[in-house]
Amino acid sequence: MMGGKAHLEFRYRLETVDQVPFADDALASTLRTRLNYQTGEWSHLSAFLEADNVTVLGDDKAYNSTVNGVTDRPIVADPEYTEVNQAYLQLKLGTFTGIAGRQRIILDNHRFIGNVGWRQNEQTYDAVTLKSSALRKTQLQYSYLQNVNRVTGPDDGSQPGNYRSASHLLNGKVDFGAFGALSIFDYALDLQNAPGLSSNTYGLHYTGTHKFSETTKVNWIASYARQQDYAGNPNDYAADYYLLEAGLGLGRFGVKAGYEVLGGDTAPNHAFQTPLATLHVFQGWADKFLTTPREGVEDLYLGASASFGALALNLVWHDFSADATSANYGTEWDASAGYKFGKNYEVLAKLADYQADGFATDTTKLWLQFSATF
Repeated sequence: MMGGKAHLEFRYRLETVDQVPFADDALASTLRTRLNYQTGEWSHLSAFLEADNVTVLGDDKAYNSTVNGVTDRPIVADPEYTEVNQAYLQLKLGTFTGIAGRQRIILDNHRFIGNVGWRQNEQTYDAVTLKSSALRKTQLQYSYLQNVNRVTGPDDGSQPGNYRSASHLLNGKVDFGAFGALSIFDYALDLQNAPGLSSNTYGLHYTGTHKFSETTKVNWIASYARQQDYAGNPNDYAADYYLLEAGLGLGRFGVKAGYEVLGGDTAPNHAFQTPLATLHVFQGWADKFLTTPREGVEDLYLGASASFGALALNLVWHDFSADATSANYGTEWDASAGYKFGKNYEVLAKLADYQADGFATDTTKLWLQFSATF
């Protein structure tokens, strides 16, 4: 296995959370150091190893990390830890790829299966993954999940650090070129130490982009899924999910509008849940809907973006309400500014401001982040 390559990354983040009714804000100052090594290929085999360390710089009792015992401040789910983040063997034979070990798995837009890359402790999977591109313009993938290494791990705290699993993920994606790409999926999640989150979710995810010119384009997302109880889930339920989003790009500027619904019910434990999603990407950066409320969620959102060379700006507004009733939940503004300099460095500032109107409480979050990769 000659010709390997090492990679080193540092990511420092300062996160503050002002949340009603806590008297004191959360203040998390954390540094993630990541070192990995990708071997060269030998007899169709290669290996990958990655280790992460998160160190708190400052007061480790100034926020609730979910494992440090702090309960009088808001949660910032970035515990201090050292862990093997990924460690797997890979076999490549023509159009077939097999991966066995601890690995990153991201399917489609992260809505159901993701790596939660925003948090300092990434979500990875102890799994076996099989991929095939033997069919023209088609990608097939199957994964068996033995364990889910959650962002709050590796140790248990107020939340499980791991989900013990006997889950199956099936995803097939067909590329139609100018007409977009269609994924068909079925995710059977058996989460043995969180049986109330075990579910079978199947559906469609359709995305595409059409260019009118070099500077003008439209893009779209249409997704639908049906979810039912599965394995040891004690609840008997079925719920629907759908997402419609359209965007327009005009040179360095962009706008988008979307409507996402996670179905709910007036009965408890019947709402559509996405426990393995990259949740921070959806329903606002304040993360008020990491668990879908009993009545479900409707999220109407509008966004605008602009890029000026290495500077990227984003602004998004959300209006949240219940699916099963006429209740309002609240509204949220999200804004970010990111700047890349040199080949290896990036700074990012983000703000999320959630104003409650019947669900949760007013919450303002601010992030300042610096990343360096080598």
